[in-house]
Amino acid sequence: MDTRPGRSHAVTGLDARASFRVPSAAMLARRFREVRLLIVDVDGVLTDAGMYYSEGGDELKKFNTRDGHGIKLLEAEGIPTAIVTRERTEIVSRRARKLGIKDLYQGVFDKLPVVRSLADQHEIDARQACYIGDDLGDLEAMGFVGLPVAVRDAVPEIKRTARYVTRRRGGEGAVREVCDLILAARTGSLGLRAFPGTLSAFFHRRVRSSLRRVW
Repeated sequence: MDTRPGRSHAVTGLDARASFRVPSAAMLARRFREVRLLIVDVDGVLTDAGMYYSEGGDELKKFNTRDGHGIKLLEAEGIPTAIVTRERTEIVSRRARKLGIKDLYQGVFDKLPVVRSLADQHEIDARQACYIGDDLGDLEAMGFVGLPVAVRDAVPEIKRTARYVTRRRGGEGAVREVCDLILAARTGSLGLRAFPGTLSAFFHRRVRSSLRRVW
């Protein structure tokens, strides 16, 4: 099993003026197409990272229904989702049950061993796993998988590690965005416009701009 996929650069899907070191859209589309397991954090990814409390002092979390639907769409295509989080709450347990997520790991401070174990359990190569993170606790796990993704409002270190940065914030459809890209890649309908920060997309825009000036 490939335990550390080679990576010479980070990628963002937001920066339309990204470095010339970023890969082509075709390369990134291939990464999405290869995904066989989605792994997500909770706070800041499935939620908006806000801390909410009821009048009685009970902790509350806000989840996005579109994210949940995206996870179910992946499951229908045979791609399971796993949750790995530092928090340990019944709220997350209930959310996982509602979405049919069997791989739920709470109270995890060292996420890398769990992610390694998940790859083994699902009999996949590390390159076939996608991890969506937002903060430093996700850094090592993201470095292990083939498709590390950062949500739009992730900390800078996480964005530098990611191959793709979502257009949406955590808890606001970022997970659904990734699910849609994985599904589109599997059907071959993923185009350059899906990755505005890639090198090929950059040149695509430059060529179109030049043609407009010529004509």
